[in-house]
Amino acid sequence: MTGSPSQQDDLSETEARLRLARDGPNALPVSRQRSMWRLLREIMVEPMFLLLVACGTVYMVLGDRSEALMLLGFVVVVIAITFVQQRRTEQSLDALRELSSPQALVSRDGLVRRIAGADLVCGDIVLLAEGDRVPADMLLLIAASLALDESMLTGESMPVVKEAAASVYAGTLVTRGTARARVTATGPRSALGRIGQSLTGIGDDATPIQQETRSIVRRVAIIGLVLALGLALAYHIIRGDWLHGVLAGLTFAMAILPEELPVVLTLFLGLGAWRLARERVLARSIPTIELLGAATVLCVDKTGTLTANRMRIAGLWSEQAIYMRAATASGPAGLAEGMPEARPEALHDVLEYAVLASHRRAFDPMESAIGDAGQHLLANTEHLHADWTLVDDYPLSREMLAMSRVWQSPARDERMIAAKGAPEAIIDLCHMDPARGARIAAQVALLAADGLRVLGVARAVFAPGILPPDQHDFVFEFLGLVAIEDPVRADVPAAIAQCHAAGIRVVMITGDHAATALSIARQAGLATDGRVMSGAELAVASDATLRQRLSDTVVFCRFQPQQKLRLVQAFRARGDIVAMTGDGVNDAPALKAAHIGVAMGARGTDVAREAADLVLLNDDFASLVTAVRYGRRVFANLRKAITFVVAAHVPIVGLSIAPVLLGWPLLLMPVHILFLQLIIDPACSFVFEGEPIEPGAMTALPRKPEARLFDATVLVRGLWQGGGLLAILLAVQVLVHAATGADDIARAMTFTVLVLSSLCLIHTNCSWEASSWRRSSSEGNVSNNRVFGWIVCATLALLALILGVPAVRQLFAFRWPGGWLLAAGAGAALLSLLWFELLKWQMLQMRRRSVPA
Repeated sequence: MTGSPSQQDDLSETEARLRLARDGPNALPVSRQRSMWRLLREIMVEPMFLLLVACGTVYMVLGDRSEALMLLGFVVVVIAITFVQQRRTEQSLDALRELSSPQALVSRDGLVRRIAGADLVCGDIVLLAEGDRVPADMLLLIAASLALDESMLTGESMPVVKEAAASVYAGTLVTRGTARARVTATGPRSALGRIGQSLTGIGDDATPIQQETRSIVRRVAIIGLVLALGLALAYHIIRGDWLHGVLAGLTFAMAILPEELPVVLTLFLGLGAWRLARERVLARSIPTIELLGAATVLCVDKTGTLTANRMRIAGLWSEQAIYMRAATASGPAGLAEGMPEARPEALHDVLEYAVLASHRRAFDPMESAIGDAGQHLLANTEHLHADWTLVDDYPLSREMLAMSRVWQSPARDERMIAAKGAPEAIIDLCHMDPARGARIAAQVALLAADGLRVLGVARAVFAPGILPPDQHDFVFEFLGLVAIEDPVRADVPAAIAQCHAAGIRVVMITGDHAATALSIARQAGLATDGRVMSGAELAVASDATLRQRLSDTVVFCRFQPQQKLRLVQAFRARGDIVAMTGDGVNDAPALKAAHIGVAMGARGTDVAREAADLVLLNDDFASLVTAVRYGRRVFANLRKAITFVVAAHVPIVGLSIAPVLLGWPLLLMPVHILFLQLIIDPACSFVFEGEPIEPGAMTALPRKPEARLFDATVLVRGLWQGGGLLAILLAVQVLVHAATGADDIARAMTFTVLVLSSLCLIHTNCSWEASSWRRSSSEGNVSNNRVFGWIVCATLALLALILGVPAVRQLFAFRWPGGWLLAAGAGAALLSLLWFELLKWQMLQMRRRSVPA
């Protein structure tokens, strides 16, 4: 770029500050985050917390201040735990976000200085150079050999030539040349910002498991509150005590309300998100972890997702020889008929002048690839010319898609001219006859059919003196062709193979030409026997036609951003669970519309990360398969945890109703139920969540979208387990009371057996395929046994504290039962374990008999 900035065009600092205050910062719109107070308020209005506060109030009215304070203390502890867990999740997302706006070199008040991109305003004069990220939408005032990588907006990986008076857009990358431009739009008014704003019109749907959990909790809560009111009324009628009747009703409501379901779900998914984070996968929307296990279609963006967006030389060709990289998918397919493959030495001239036609400090991916190949294949030869001096260059233009660079050799008086560009442009520069040009064009077509980008290379010699104004005036000699590929990521074929084994269909969406797309699809391991659908075909296709095409099409090429969105919505309309990967701004609407949006974290745009549910922090495509594995494991283990929750609630509900119906003193009080929920239920989440994935889970088809977490298997198993345990607990209550005649001893023993049996219940439900003792001895699952061991020790220690410390024992309305009763209680807990295992064996036999031979 020549010339210097004119101070008359510059904004003053004063005017820039006024415009910044008027228009706001040059930053992308982001999702509204919850404040600390809003988060705390949402936690405190949960039904369980309200019931606990109500129970504490009743205790205060009854004069039991110690019990009231203990209940309210438990409330504070549970609120604190929930608050810290959710706050940490949001802070991890804040840590992921990087500064969306790059630095900018601006001219203000006649001085050139670098400022934060967020401080740019309309009218600013910005200086651009190779390697700069364009910080806002701009109008080019001066452009010299300017080319931009617009793949973040268009999906096209090849740089685009720009000239003065053209527009450039925020988020694009300057790969070559320099420019001076005026800012025309910033922040949400830029093209990038408008795409970000369009995401707000696409709703965040709750996942099926969230919807199902909310429905179950709501229905049971309504039924429970009605029954609790009836129980309180019955207590008053039978015993004439309103306050204790209200306390009995509240206790029953706490017992029947499945508040643990959202808690267990949150803990499960939170732990799953933490484990995924250790695999360098960030879950921005934690509930989608389990949904990924049900994904049936994975829509993959090509550039930067399947491919590395890092070009390399695939081969060299001349009219006498050809050289192809062994690792290139096209390989010998690109050979001209009857021509043997040569060693690269025979094509050194082609690569030598391709290097000379490129910038030594290359930002353009193609030029970087040429330079790397030159350093590798031309090392220790006379074909690298570090001592040659650049005299002038002829940049690319819309009229001539070729560039030439003029060099001066220390050993020669003549000027050496190297040219490279589109093959048809190089053929034109060489003024060759039509027959020869047709033969070269045929070879170009062969290479392009293999998905390779092809450049022609030529050279010329020019006598010392004034250079001609147009590169057409040189007498060029055609040297050959350079084939360039954007390689598939090394981990992609294996990852796609695992997706196919797991019954997940993978389709590719790209803005590239069909030939390139098919080549990449073959290299990635996608079946290419299906039809290709272009964006032009999609534009005229009806919804019915599109649904028909989706069944046998795996490659979608020449797609625009809004078309990607329509494609995702079409898959959803077919009943598929859709995951969409991408890293560019153009992917963001489709990422938001998909059931699971997966963004690339290292290279991806901030808009893509904001729209996604999962972010692959190191851009490792294989980690997506890890996320699928975690999703399937989460769903299977959640069913085990829910079975435990159902089974644990049956005896709690039964022990809340029985005293009212049978005229007994209250067996369970709010503090007892809170102890169970605070210790046993969160603890079981750690055990179940840590269970490994079931064998064969990654070779099974995805579960059906309509598959439910609370199906007949879960409910029947939980009800039978809980029903048997309730019978054992009622027997303990009757026998102990008959033996001692003390209500507080009977209550203590019933509670003790309930706690010990709950531990047995956790251990039994860890596996539905083998008995607990056989599994422990054969699988050697030391890690999970250790977790369960710590939970058992902690629970027994707290139980010992409650029974052994008089002050605490009094708060729980217990009396020390004595050693022989405690031993008998342990025996009752073992009896419950035998019941659980017998039930497991019986249901396993029934399932095996139901499977056809």
